[in-house]
Parts: sequence; C-alpha cells; structure tokens
Amino acid sequence: MVFKRTEFARWHRFAAMAASLVLPGIAFAVPPWYFQTPVTPIAQDIITLHDLIFWICVVIFIGVFGTMFYSLFKHRKSVGHKAEQFHENTAVEIIWTVIPFLILLFMAWPATKTILAAHDTAAPDMTIKVTGYQWKWNYDYVQEGFGYYSTLATPLDQIEGRAPKDEHYLLEVDNPLVVPVDTKVRVLVTANDVIHSWWVPAFGIKQDAIPGFVRDTWFRAEKVGIYRGQCAELCGKEHGFMPVVVEVKSKDDYAKWLAEQKQKLGAGAEAANKVWDLKDLVAHGEQVFNSNCAACHQASGTGNSAIGAPALVGDKVVLGPEQHQIDVVLNGQTDGVVQKAPTGGKMPSWAQLSDVDIASAITYTRNAWGNKAEQNVVQPSAVKAERK
Repeated sequence: MVFKRTEFARWHRFAAMAASLVLPGIAFAVPPWYFQTPVTPIAQDIITLHDLIFWICVVIFIGVFGTMFYSLFKHRKSVGHKAEQFHENTAVEIIWTVIPFLILLFMAWPATKTILAAHDTAAPDMTIKVTGYQWKWNYDYVQEGFGYYSTLATPLDQIEGRAPKDEHYLLEVDNPLVVPVDTKVRVLVTANDVIHSWWVPAFGIKQDAIPGFVRDTWFRAEKVGIYRGQCAELCGKEHGFMPVVVEVKSKDDYAKWLAEQKQKLGAGAEAANKVWDLKDLVAHGEQVFNSNCAACHQASGTGNSAIGAPALVGDKVVLGPEQHQIDVVLNGQTDGVVQKAPTGGKMPSWAQLSDVDIASAITYTRNAWGNKAEQNVVQPSAVKAERK
C-alpha cells in the first residue's frame, strides 16, 4: 500500500507538471516551483516562449536518444550485426547541419520578438524612478513630483523566531509601489550604494540597479492586485530583507491614492517647519529608527561590533551636541571622522530621509534606553539648516 501511494504521488506530480506546460493558462498554480501567474503581456510572452523551447528540447531529446538507443539495440553484436565501414557522407553532413540551423532559427524568432518587446520603453503613460539602498527601495513619481521609501514591514519578533511567521514573511513592506491598472509604466532603475536588482516575477521584469547608471524597463499590469518580488542581487548582509511589493489599483482608486499622497506632501512640508513636542518626536522616531537604524545598531541600541556599529546607549555622539549627530546622520562617518561624501564609511549617509524623520530618530536615540542628553529635543528645522 505504501508503494502504491508513493507511485500515485509521483505520477500526480508528473501530471501536474505536464498540465502546467500543456495548459499554462489553466494550471499555473499547480506546481509551486513553476512561474507565477503572469499579469503583464511580457510575463505571458516569457512563459509562452519557455514552454515552446521546452517542448522543442523534449522532441529533440526523444529524437536523438531514441535513435541512439534504437541503433545500439538493433545493431548490437550479440545478434550478429557487423559494423559498417564508411567515411563521410555529403548528404548526411548537409542534413545534420541544415536541420539544427532551421530549429535554431525557429527558436530565435519568438525569442527575439520577446526580448525586443521587453526593452521597448517608448511612449510610457507614466515614469517611476526606482533607487536601491542598503536595504530599502525609493520610489520617485517623476511626473507627479513626489516620492517615498519602501522598507521591510515584517515584525522583528517573526524574524528572530519569537512569533509565528505569516503568509508573506519577509515579503511585506510599509509603503508598496502603487500604479494604475492597464497603464504602461516606465521604470528607471539605479542604486545609491551597491548593486541591487528590482525583480517582480509576475510582471516578467528583472532589472539590475547599478550605482552611477540609470537603466530602464517597463510593465503594464492587466489585473488589480498585490504582487511581490525581491532584490535579486546579493547586496550585503540584509539582502534578504528588502522585498519589492507593487499594488495595482483601478484607475479611480489610483486617482484617489494620488490625491492623498499630494495632500500628505503638503502636510509634510508644514510638518518640517513646525515645532514638535518631545513625545511626538520620540514616538515617530522609534518607528524611523526600527525601520532604518536597527539593522545595524539593534532595536535595543546595543550595536553590533562585528560590523563596526557602535552601541548608542551612552554614546558620546548621541549625548553630545545635536549639530554633530545631525552631521553624522546626514553625511555618514568613518572611524570617527565625518564624511561629506554620500557613500563609504561605517556609518552611511541617511540624507535621503526627510527632515522630520532624521530629527525624530535623533531625538529618539537621545531619550531611549536610559539616555538623557542635555539637548534632548532636535527639531526638523535644525536638520534643514544643516543640509544647506
């Protein structure tokens, strides 16, 4: 009975694989290792091309090895067959040269069409710039004049094994990329520090993000929903903690979301100019710190000597003059020397954060874990002044 069950499971897996290849539009979700359900024309073209090439290879495999095994069996010495003695055959040489050429030509035609279509970024309906950071993504809506950061939202308790992992473990973010359905979106991809790679399997796109270069790709999502991907280039110790999440909305819902973002943009400008209470700064600063700084300095502020991240508990920079700590956060630091370059150093530059976020995070460090700095409140206006 055990043998029969094993055989049944084996044939069930084989049937699922065959169904996913023969009927890709129906059986995408059957094998978990197969392609994600495509929601863009390019993704569908890639899967169709994959299936076509796969079956061509299957036919070639069967033809070549079938002929070989037939020849070995039918012409074996044990049945009295003697080897033929011949040298070259012009007809055979021509046949086995022309046939592979025609097969390759037949394969190259759809492959070339798919590659050209995947790189045709002309006439987009909207353009978004994607910048990779260690370890988050920044999305700039070029035509709308605003942008935001997208960071991992998986709770630390799940990462450290103190809580059960949910369905989208390490694939959830605080701010997903939001786009309208049935819209050609051109994506400009670059990086601020090291090489990253922006990858969304359901869209059929994967573009390396290289510092100093801007490369582009595009997609047109045909179905409303949430689609997940990851950074697909090893980019450092938190490489596995920078997922890509894209939310595709209906055009009406996207218009509402866009209006909300522009309203927040105006509110953010006002927030940077107002005088904040200590309580509000600390509350917001804790969120900013845990999303950005805790990866190195730890949520407890105890640091990580293995990567040169000092403890912030009782740290002389945290307890010292606010201007120096603002400089360190804005410009980065190497071996205790503030670096004006945006890259390099043990402490990277966090100039990409807003004035409110930086002021809040600094205020939080000056009041958390038992720290009692003399200048315990840092206002956004102070950060703004240091940027100039």
